[in-house]
Amino acid sequence: MIQWKEEIIIEANIEKVWSLFSDENIKRIMPKVEEHHLIEKREDEVGAKHKQTYREGKRLETYIVETLAYEDLLDKKLKKISFVLGKAFEITLTFTLLKIDDTHTKFIYEGQNKGVNFVGRAMLKLGSEKSNLKVVNEFMERVNKEALEV
Repeated sequence: MIQWKEEIIIEANIEKVWSLFSDENIKRIMPKVEEHHLIEKREDEVGAKHKQTYREGKRLETYIVETLAYEDLLDKKLKKISFVLGKAFEITLTFTLLKIDDTHTKFIYEGQNKGVNFVGRAMLKLGSEKSNLKVVNEFMERVNKEALEV
């Protein structure tokens, strides 16, 4: 299993940053997501389910993303999602935003990637922590960049 918890300060209002995690803007921070459709409940509810299609090179993966936690307070925003990718990995991601002041937001990105079968567990063991951290940091930088453009 791979786990991470990283944080950065974004020079933008918490509401602007939070808007990037809405269905409408998800492709801005996750450009490899080709389709993202709500199939159950509302996007701002625990238990909401989305059908998502992701492109990695020439390969397309389609899976169901479930919202496990959702908070939308004035000074704290949180969204926790989970999905199984390629029948091999169970991925859980948590995006937490904390208001520092009107122009600064702390972004905490936590996650875990767990192999659900032999192939998934083997692939995680073969992967490097350095390359996983690179993917995490690239995502955080994309959120930071997009927040400045909202």
